[in-house]
Formats: sequence, C-alpha cells, structure tokens
Amino acid sequence: MGKSNLDLIKECDNFPYYSDDPAFYTVHLKTYHAFKVAGCDAVLGYIPNSVVEKFYWPDCWAVDSTAQTVTLVTPPGATPAQRSELMAQTLDETVKRGNFKILHGWRNEMYPIYGPKGEFLLEMERCASPIFGIVTYGVHMTGYVEDEQGLRIWVPRRARTKQTYPGMLDNTVAGGISTGELPFECAIREAMEEASIPEDIVRAGAVPVGCVTYFYVRDERAGGETGLLQPEVEYVYDLKLDASVVPKPCDSEVEDFRLWNVDEIKEALSKGEFKPNCAVVLIDFFIRHGILTPDNEPDYLEIVARLHRRLEFPTASHATK
Repeated sequence: MGKSNLDLIKECDNFPYYSDDPAFYTVHLKTYHAFKVAGCDAVLGYIPNSVVEKFYWPDCWAVDSTAQTVTLVTPPGATPAQRSELMAQTLDETVKRGNFKILHGWRNEMYPIYGPKGEFLLEMERCASPIFGIVTYGVHMTGYVEDEQGLRIWVPRRARTKQTYPGMLDNTVAGGISTGELPFECAIREAMEEASIPEDIVRAGAVPVGCVTYFYVRDERAGGETGLLQPEVEYVYDLKLDASVVPKPCDSEVEDFRLWNVDEIKEALSKGEFKPNCAVVLIDFFIRHGILTPDNEPDYLEIVARLHRRLEFPTASHATK
C-alpha cells in the first residue's frame, strides 16, 4: 500500500507536537540543547545532545549541561557582523577536525538567524544550519501547463550525485533564501539556475500563493548525520507556463524535467519518490487548485492544519520596509 497524503505530511513535519503528548514531548526535548545568543532571550534552535558532545566549542561559547543550553557569548552591543565572524571561525575549525559529514557539503551560502522581533542577529554557512536547528527560509515554485490536455506540472529529478536527496523528484524550482535576499528575487535566481526559465517569464507570471511551514527531522536521505533538525518556512509560488516554455537543467543539480499529469504525480507521491518538502508543496498545490477537496480527501482538515505549523523559534518577515 502506498503512502497517503497525510503520511507524506507527517514524514516532513515529523518533530513531535507538545499538544499530542505533553509528557513525551517534555522528555524528548531533554535530548537537545537550546541554541542561544548572548543578549537575546529567545531559543533560536535545538542541537542534539550527541552533537553538542563532539562539536568544537571555543571560548566564545558557553555550554551549560545542567540548563541544556549552548550560547554564543559576545560583548554587550555586539553587531551581527561580529557574531557572524565568531560563528564562521567556529565552523572553520570544526570543518578542519572532520567530525561532521554534513559539513562536507559546504555551499558558501549564508543563512540568516533572526531574533524574536525579526531583528537580524547573525548569519551562518548554509550546510551547518541543521547542526544548530535554526529556522531556514526558501522558495518553491510550481511550473504548470493548463490546456486542452488538462493540468500538467513540470517535475525535475535531482542529480544522483547530489549530497542531499540524490535521485529524488523535486518541485519545478526550489532553493534557499540567502541573507539579505527577498523571496521573489530568490525565485527568479533559482528559476534560471535550476530550470533555465528566463527572468522575464517569472516576473510576468509567477504568483505568490502563500507559504508552508514544517519541522523536519533529517533522515539518511538528507545526507550527513541523521536526527538533525530543520524547521523551515517555504514561500510558495505558482507559475503558469505556455506549453512552448520547456524547463531545462542549467547546472549539475538536476538530471531532467518531465511534464506529468495529476495522476502521474499522485502515483509518484504515493511511492515516496518526491523529496519530503516537495511532496508537501505539491499537496498544497492540489488543495489550492481543487484537486484535493474535503469530499475526496478523508484527512483534509489535518493536512491543511499541518501545512502551516507554528514554529517554536523566532521567524522574520521578508517584507520590504
């Protein structure tokens, strides 16, 4: 029997909920240290205890095993640049020690960390973000064709050489939002880098349709250590394309694209062929386009609720001031 839509949601949003079992949740949380920054009261992420034990913590870090906290210690009034430099130095030394496989996938992309009022605290190398369990941000765009043949979606297959989710199916365009980047600009950049879709087509046709949020516990498909945490916000866009526009791989991250109808995509979802968060975005697409409805999906209510998890850590608006 294949995976249900709710199975796919639970596979991506798989960190426990306090409301489901408070006692279990409380015990489970003891397997993590809270990541904090001096001068900010908020917990910014969860680090597994096993990671804390083997990570390199120089003098600028305070590890409190009783309170189960790991705090980046900086002087009062420290700037984001100063905090970021300390983080960079820590990660550089950790890489040299070679204790973490996930750091082999160094991207030279910086991810921001925000405080409870949306203030920018610091940035860190993308591939290290799951070690600290921070909230990360990305965009997913579904490119689709709707004509006399019905609704069809462009589906890429990830390169089998990728460190993360090799060979799995993906959304038409997807990528992480770097420090200082706006979601729509990220979508434009990724559309060209991953799918060779020109900027003018994206600017003219991409429609922002909301976001999905989830709290993912990484498994072996993600590459690197398992059990690391990824609470994420994915801004979602729809891009209706003319049939003459054919996405093509532009880098080594995608093997090919295929134009699939709804039934073909449902079958691949059921077989678990899609990267977990890409399955979530497709289910969201199906709901918004009336393909999944309260009349044909028995888990409709729970699915809709689980598409928009309220995360335990501070999040920030990307709206321009």
